[in-house]
Amino acid sequence: MGKVKLVLEKAKPFLAIISLQFGYAGMSIIATLCLKNGMNHFILSVYRHIFATLSIAPFALLFERKTRPKMTLSVFWKITVLGFLEPVLDQNLYYMALQYTSATFTMACINILPAMTFIMATIFGLEKVSIKRLSSQAKMIGTIVTVSGAMVMTMYRGPIVNIFGMHEVEHHVSSTTHANGQNWVLGAIFVLCSCLGWSGFFILQEYPAELSLTAWVCFMGALEGGVVSLVAVRDMRAWVLGWDSRLVASVYTGVVCSGIAYYIQGFVNRTKGPVFVTVFSPLCMIITAVLGALFLHELLHLGSIIGAVIIVMGLYTVVWGKSKDAPPTSQAALTNENVKTQELPIVRVITASAGTKAPFPTRTINTGEIHI
Repeated sequence: MGKVKLVLEKAKPFLAIISLQFGYAGMSIIATLCLKNGMNHFILSVYRHIFATLSIAPFALLFERKTRPKMTLSVFWKITVLGFLEPVLDQNLYYMALQYTSATFTMACINILPAMTFIMATIFGLEKVSIKRLSSQAKMIGTIVTVSGAMVMTMYRGPIVNIFGMHEVEHHVSSTTHANGQNWVLGAIFVLCSCLGWSGFFILQEYPAELSLTAWVCFMGALEGGVVSLVAVRDMRAWVLGWDSRLVASVYTGVVCSGIAYYIQGFVNRTKGPVFVTVFSPLCMIITAVLGALFLHELLHLGSIIGAVIIVMGLYTVVWGKSKDAPPTSQAALTNENVKTQELPIVRVITASAGTKAPFPTRTINTGEIHI
């Protein structure tokens, strides 16, 4: 029973991040439908974080009321920056890329995220790299392979793989979608800038109370995004929500992809580091490609399949390197404790008041017997 519990404990970060990729894939499909139906991406981002704040704040107030660190000016400014990097900068650029391209193409470009995060984490000292160590070599090679797979998906399309029997129905859609190359170039630029903001978001997370951090980031994201939206969108009718895809997209992206996602990412980021959090993002692209073919009638090309296989190979290489980085904390701590116990010499210090003949109490601090 103890071994099963230990295995589940070790598997928890993996299961959490993998589950999160399914949530992000669903967001790509729902957000694409919503944006194509005319919803402004600035407003979608604001509503997303309003619903995220409403969903996560009660849990933060209930479960972290005694453990939440004191809010200081420095912490507040960091949360303000986090609220801008992800909710405002990253998401609006991501939504703009969806409008210019497609869900599958956007998710393919996002696979540059692990490489960006790895480089930034190394620069800020959050990721230790030694060329001589096999684990570091595996992480670097895996990152390069992952990015290469994403580039294959992006640059090489190849023939259509008619897995779902939609070739004849949607061939004209494919030809019109890719007619404007400039839109696809702009979409790729928006995604890359989006990933830069997302990487910074992971690097700057230091607040130990994940629920409270999530609530604060969502609240600041809604506030800052609201200011940006009021400047960018002057038509107040664009803020109206009905019982349609706009409401579904706002609630789903807010609760699942901001509220729950920020909490899971914060937890895993604190225990495994930012590179581990982002290295699973290529799985989202594979899931999105399948869902996009099923629900958005996006065509699946041979280049996407080849790129997906390469990405999975790179992903597992990085995960293997991360697993070999260091021994478990408990084992390392036990080893250090044993070393300290063996190396510390035994000292007897004998203390007594002047004129006292009673036996002296002793305490151990160094080798030898010292009378005071």
